[in-house]
This record gives sequence, structure tokens and C-alpha cells, in this order.
Amino acid sequence: MSNTEGEVGANVGYLVWRLSTRWRATMDRALAPHGLTQAQYSVLAPLYGLTRDGSRPSQRQLADLTGLDAVYISKLVRALEGLGLLTRATSTADPRAVELTLTDRGVDTAQRTIPLVYALRERLTAPLGGNDGGRTAELAAMLRELLDAPDGDQ
Repeated sequence: MSNTEGEVGANVGYLVWRLSTRWRATMDRALAPHGLTQAQYSVLAPLYGLTRDGSRPSQRQLADLTGLDAVYISKLVRALEGLGLLTRATSTADPRAVELTLTDRGVDTAQRTIPLVYALRERLTAPLGGNDGGRTAELAAMLRELLDAPDGDQ
């Protein structure tokens, strides 16, 4: 192996990028029969969790929960609305806020895809002991630490 190959193989950023690209492609393939992408699912599933008690969270609350940029959330919410999976409405409490509600079709889609994604995550994390494995928990903790670290621009 040449130095260049060794350097690329040891480059954590490159490995994280490769893993995330592979993970996303696998998720996209699994979710495609349900009319979703992995990115859309990353909004639909948490929204399902937030709305099961009848709550109508705002796009901002969803962005805060997911850690995704508010502009990206807005784009994904519009796509899910176009698919008939959710509705958006101006908040009566704050006219600047947009509240979200899953449609019956959105609830059905969430209920069908959440177990599918959980099983897929189990398969993808099997080398680390699966969803509940200790090594999976360690990796998740390290990734959260990296996500919470300043990015150097600050």
C-alpha cells in the first residue's frame, strides 16, 4: 500500500463521508418503495414522535430536535407536504411560526417505515453489536461529541 492510500484510509473525515454516503444510499433504496428518501424520513419519523399526543410542533421545534438547519427542514417539509404526508399551518400563538401536522397518510407511512428503518439499522450496525450494542453506543457518543464540537469557523 502506498503512503497516499494509507493516508486516505486513515483520514477520519474521508471514512465518515464514505460511511454516511453508503448509509444514505442503503436507506434511500429501502425507503424508495414507500415514496421517501432518507432525508425525508429524517423529518417524518421525529415528527411522528412529536405529534402522537396531538401536538402540532413548529418547524423550528423540529429543526431543534433533529439538529438540522431550519432552511433544510423547510425544504424537506415542503416536499413531504407535496407528497400529502403532512400539512403546514400558521400558528395561532405566533404568526411567524409554522405548525406541522401529519396527515393520515403520513401517520401510516411513518408506522410502516419506522420498523423497517430500525431493522435496517440493526443490520448495518451488526458488526458493532447491533442497535443496542455497546460498541454502537460508543460510536454514537463519539459522533455526538464530534457534532457538538466547534467547527473551526467560530
